[in-house]
Amino acid sequence: MTPLKFSFLPLHPLQTLSVLCLCLCQSQSQCQRQCLFFFFPFLRQHFYFLSIIVEYSEQGRGLLAMEEERAQTNGLADHEDQQPVYRGLKVMPFIIGNETFEKLGTIGTLSNLTVYLTEVFNMKNVSAATLINVFNGTSNMAPLVGAYLSDTYFGRFKTLGFASVSSLLGLISITLTATFSALHPPQCSAQSTACVGPTSGQLAFLFVGLGLLVIGAGGIRPCNFAFGADQFDPSTESGQRGVDSFFNWYYFTLTFALMVSATLIVYVQSNVSWSIGFAIPTGLMLLSCVLLFLGSGLYVKVRPDGSPLTSLAQVLVAAVRKRQLTVPDQSTVSLFNHVSKKSTNSKLPYTDQFRFLDKSAVLMPVDRINIDGSASNSWRLCSVQQVEEMKCVLRVIPIWASAIIYHLANAQNHTYGIFQALQLDRRLSRSTDFKIPAASYTVFTSLSLTLWVPVYDRILVPGLRRVTGKEGGITVLQRIGVGLVLSFLSMIVAGLVEERRRSDALTKPSLGVASKGGAISSMSGFWLVPQLAIGGLSEAFILIGLVEFYYKQFPENMRSIAGAFSSTANALSSYLSGFLVSTVHHITLRSSSGDWLPEDLNKGKLDYFYYLIAALGALNFGYFLVCASWYRYKGDSSGGIVELALEEAGGGPEKQSV
Repeated sequence: MTPLKFSFLPLHPLQTLSVLCLCLCQSQSQCQRQCLFFFFPFLRQHFYFLSIIVEYSEQGRGLLAMEEERAQTNGLADHEDQQPVYRGLKVMPFIIGNETFEKLGTIGTLSNLTVYLTEVFNMKNVSAATLINVFNGTSNMAPLVGAYLSDTYFGRFKTLGFASVSSLLGLISITLTATFSALHPPQCSAQSTACVGPTSGQLAFLFVGLGLLVIGAGGIRPCNFAFGADQFDPSTESGQRGVDSFFNWYYFTLTFALMVSATLIVYVQSNVSWSIGFAIPTGLMLLSCVLLFLGSGLYVKVRPDGSPLTSLAQVLVAAVRKRQLTVPDQSTVSLFNHVSKKSTNSKLPYTDQFRFLDKSAVLMPVDRINIDGSASNSWRLCSVQQVEEMKCVLRVIPIWASAIIYHLANAQNHTYGIFQALQLDRRLSRSTDFKIPAASYTVFTSLSLTLWVPVYDRILVPGLRRVTGKEGGITVLQRIGVGLVLSFLSMIVAGLVEERRRSDALTKPSLGVASKGGAISSMSGFWLVPQLAIGGLSEAFILIGLVEFYYKQFPENMRSIAGAFSSTANALSSYLSGFLVSTVHHITLRSSSGDWLPEDLNKGKLDYFYYLIAALGALNFGYFLVCASWYRYKGDSSGGIVELALEEAGGGPEKQSV
């Protein structure tokens, strides 16, 4: 008898696969086989899915125990005597499958949540927008906690497993609110003068589901990319190519999930049934969990080695303790310069920025050194390497802060942009009655990003490379700067479109009344495409640029933190967006000119609000220029503007502006 069989099945587009899943035995003497069948299409040629068929017997449990023991000795990357077994592409079906269905599950639920809150939970537009902003902010802040727990205590696989189950429970909770009438308020018609809002119990159940999704996001977002990269040997050329391939697949699945969620799933939710529309992504999330755990015995699982945040804290504490000292003039030779042999970080040269932190590396008579050359008390004496790693993080923060204002524009397109669509002509054409769901218009953001990236990479970059001599055509900071400009331009376009929409709604025959009241403008919903497309172009520049920037500028052992760091700007932007929406609404409500953000957009001045966001974006771009001119690239000890420099042949750096 063969208890465990593996077979690789080649797939073609739209071919349906069946995955046989087996649950654990109930006892050691008797096993019960519980099988679940999942059918799903895969949309990529030359991609292989690992089908596992497990035949259990009384000896099956012993076999799995042996497999688990083997995985612990061969698969753990930090084992002192055993080299990890990198299976690379062989485990990618599990990881990419988990990524795809996890994104389809969560994005499929959240992409239409704004409409769900206003039409099913009968929330006011301002209340729904504020709740969405707070939820997005908390979801993007949670990865900081998840990254710390993963690096310090649990490791990436356990964190991913726990977070995936939490997300599944959250999606089940939200699906239940749509399925059972007792968990949401009664439907409100357009003719109703007053709608019944949700009860405290209904809100509590909804908040439990959203809270579980926050916990899931906190564990999945900082670990999923790093866990996939762990499966490739970084010391080999094939391993490095595998990481690049995984990076491409990662963003392909993200774009694929966004487009499917914004079209098919949103259509089912808006036109068929909310309960079915939420049940579909919930089932996909269940499949995501199954795929993750099926490959458990094959993964390289990097065990936690302590949080790198501890090293940063030691630098701060030691510098404060030695604040009365004077940093020696010959810092490069006078400071404590020990580098641990176990360190995975590249050695950094000394830089003269943030010289106060250099005091933590000043060697005093009371400081003791271990036999291996390390400091006996790292809270009193730190190495130059630790200090420079801290400086790397501090230098990134001003650039990171500029992304906070950038995300404001994106937040409006996913909240008030949807409210605009609800009061526009959403028919596919004048001759058909088919209406595009309001939340589906956001797909044009993903489309413009998807179409622009290959054009930029294959056409513009080679041309720019010949002009600038840089491998990427332009620097990462220049790329981010272009994204910032496009961001506030998208808000100017949004303001102009809203001004025209409101004018048509008030002066031309309407197409009826929206579900929450207010005339529907005869203006086509496709007029939203320019602002959404420009927003997608800005994402193609700034978001991909920021990912590359954080990945290269953070110390190597902080790349999980770098992933979480990226999402915190989005988090603070969501909180700021919620604050701006609430503040503008309450201030203008009492003004003589009237409320800018009423329930009926025809009675408001949403275009003024868009122009306000655009003005903040323009000021933010000026702030970014100052920070970019000051920034010093990681690993460079010169005093010039490294990131914005063009290397001359045989010469030094030539300073350039953004």
